[in-house]
Amino acid sequence: MLEDLMQQFEAASASYAADNGLERDDDWFVLKLQEEMGELIQIWNRVTGRGRRKGMTETELATALADETADVLGHVLLFAHRNGLDLAAAVERKWYFQPRET
Repeated sequence: MLEDLMQQFEAASASYAADNGLERDDDWFVLKLQEEMGELIQIWNRVTGRGRRKGMTETELATALADETADVLGHVLLFAHRNGLDLAAAVERKWYFQPRET
């Protein structure tokens, strides 16, 4: 499931980069992830009253929060894909989805 999602994000990101003349080198992937985290934090500050709402309604804030969370997820998957990480195995290992061997 994660691999399919990674491939979809990779295709969309590669297309966007080609259309906009962007070079996606190794640093780009981690820097974009950091950029998207900043955007998520910014909207979270608005949602929680720590930042100016800029006239956004509750519905707009909820939509923006979901959108920025999706961006973070996408860039986590892009980073994992770029670096050949087996994210599915790491999730199972780190989050104890599989019973531990004793």
